[in-house]
Amino acid sequence: MKKILLLSDTHSYIDAQILKFVKQADEVWHAGDIGNLNVTDTIQKLKPLRAVFGNIDDKDARSEFPLDLKFEVEKVPVWMTHIGGYPNRYNQRIREEIQKNPPKIFIAGHSHILKVQYDKTLNLLHLNPGAAGNHGFHKIRTMLRFCLENGEIKNLEIIELAKRG
Repeated sequence: MKKILLLSDTHSYIDAQILKFVKQADEVWHAGDIGNLNVTDTIQKLKPLRAVFGNIDDKDARSEFPLDLKFEVEKVPVWMTHIGGYPNRYNQRIREEIQKNPPKIFIAGHSHILKVQYDKTLNLLHLNPGAAGNHGFHKIRTMLRFCLENGEIKNLEIIELAKRG
């Protein structure tokens, strides 16, 4: 069983509250808009990290992390990208591929709105962890955590960090 912490849209912000949850995870996944690479460097000193770059990320983040990341953990296929859309409204860039070969978990960030949604058509779980950083319109900083075990997603939790700012 792997304990996963999923966050997005840190926009260069990391604090002790985020790091407390990083330390409890087996792996950390970052769905883009990292900002300063100090964020990912700090996480990587503590736990294995999988990340994608977002639309605000500079050339350094874009050279270290991909636009799309497809991988498998505990027999669960995952696709993570920053701007991915939602069930029945996937981003045009990925629409054809996700319909042909859907993962079991599809992760996107970008909106700063935490959303967990099951796509009945593609039989996948869509996750957007909201925004863990201080930059943006969101009022509460959020992340998600869950466990993956032998092809199953278990114990999905919403983490509310604090009010932004």
